[in-house]
Amino acid sequence: MSETNAAVDPRLLEILVCPVTRGPLDYDREKGELISRGARLAYPIRDGVPIMLPEEARALDEGE
Repeated sequence: MSETNAAVDPRLLEILVCPVTRGPLDYDREKGELISRGARLAYPIRDGVPIMLPEEARALDEGE
């Protein structure tokens, strides 16, 4: 596992919400991202720390 995809504390995942929609997030362990289906954004996780800034998120593709 690379530093980029370092594990995130499960307790943290339980309380985090999307800063745009305030909705739930899904954890994509393989890509090292937190996914907001409502906002269609993927927030990166760097060194085990979720980067919850909309300007740092990538837009989800149609099939994601």
